[in-house]
Amino acid sequence: MHIVLRGIERSFDAHEAKKRKRSVKSLLYCQEEVEAQYAEWLESRVGANPSAPVEPDANKTPFTPIRVREHLQDSQKILEQLSAVHTRNGTDSLTEALTRASELLKDLQMDFSTDAAANTRKLEDSLTALERMLNDALLASVPAETVSLLTKELKAQFKPYKSHMDPEVYKQTVDNLLLKRLREQYGVPRLSLFYL
Repeated sequence: MHIVLRGIERSFDAHEAKKRKRSVKSLLYCQEEVEAQYAEWLESRVGANPSAPVEPDANKTPFTPIRVREHLQDSQKILEQLSAVHTRNGTDSLTEALTRASELLKDLQMDFSTDAAANTRKLEDSLTALERMLNDALLASVPAETVSLLTKELKAQFKPYKSHMDPEVYKQTVDNLLLKRLREQYGVPRLSLFYL
């Protein structure tokens, strides 16, 4: 599921970066990127025991500890800067969440640096919780009209595919793209290690 959603998100990133006038008419537009993501995943599994569970070992990671520490430091600095900018304009739930997330990232950096096992699964769980907190704060602080307008745009974009999609996948796709647009608009970075 992560592979499919990541492939769809990267396809739309590429489409938006090119500023094309034509809209995406089919999810087939994403097929190549989804297949590429799947191929990368398969390649990462080369040599793995095929009967072994797909769940990764909690102590193994495809990322070097240095790269993870850099990601945590970079994300923390961005959140700290965003918090300072928002604080100048007054305090709201987003400002508080940015400040709290920045402080918690400092703690996570310290914990990861002193953890001899460098447990990335535990770190990923913490980063996912921080992202959820930031997402909730974004949705709470953005005017309801803005959220409604963006949701209508996304639903219109996916209307031709709605009948072909599982309702839960459709809702998840619209919700993910809404949060993606809000994060871009407000400059809130992705914290998950999946975005390294």
